[in-house]
Amino acid sequence: MSAIVCGKRSSFFEDLPSSPPVSKRIRFSSSSPVRFSPPRPTTGSPSSSQSPFNLSFRLSLLDHLAALFPDMDKQLLERAIEECGDDLDSAIRSLNELRLGSAAGTFGTALEANVQFQTQGMTATNGDGASTEDSSAPQNAPIDGAEWVELFVSEMMSASNMDDARARASRVLEVLEKSICARATAEAAQSFQQDNTMLKEQLEALIHENAILKRAVSIQHERQKEFEDRSQELHQLKQLVSQYQEQLRTLEVKMPNPKASEAYIGFNIWIVLLRSQKHKETLIKKKNDGWKMER
Repeated sequence: MSAIVCGKRSSFFEDLPSSPPVSKRIRFSSSSPVRFSPPRPTTGSPSSSQSPFNLSFRLSLLDHLAALFPDMDKQLLERAIEECGDDLDSAIRSLNELRLGSAAGTFGTALEANVQFQTQGMTATNGDGASTEDSSAPQNAPIDGAEWVELFVSEMMSASNMDDARARASRVLEVLEKSICARATAEAAQSFQQDNTMLKEQLEALIHENAILKRAVSIQHERQKEFEDRSQELHQLKQLVSQYQEQLRTLEVKMPNPKASEAYIGFNIWIVLLRSQKHKETLIKKKNDGWKMER
């Protein structure tokens, strides 16, 4: 009878879900927060996950995570607990990585925005071609090498592990490369604009000098033409004078009357002067016509 009772008692206790003692589930450490180990799942009990103990245990984990991560949503904390299988250490590690990744992404976006804004400040120039980088660049953007070194060191100090350090270093180097390329592009554009302005000024000066040279050549050509016309006129007058001198000698031989000779000579001189005056008027008219055509 006692054996039967003992057998029944043993089968009755086997049907009850076995749970580990509380002292084994709770571990205290002086250098780390309270860590909870998840309860061991029991076989043969389909409603074990919905037991009051599991519910209270999950609520305690949720409260502990809410105290550690007050800025995160409770739904996110519950999802982290479910994904980590009620393991507090895994949930804390996952949430830390999530927060670090979010902060790093925010840092990268802000840094890229600062670099882009700084580039726009460098490329925006006034009428004289001066850069407005100093007035438009943000105050917190790294400018020289020392500030980039400080930024890199601070990022490395903020890293939680080697993977996080590698990711942060990669992001900082990528942003540094973009900043260098943007600065080089802005400086090249500014230099090109200055060279273009200088070449335009030189071209305008050359055009002005060319116009002056053309005017000087035209004036010199007119003077040379006028000199040639006067030389030709003088040569013709000399020929006429020589002809009249020959005629005068012939008349002196043929006509003994000196008064008739003087009258004839005066008439010839008057004809020479008249021809000379007509020739001058013709030259002046040609000159005026030439000026009108040039204008």
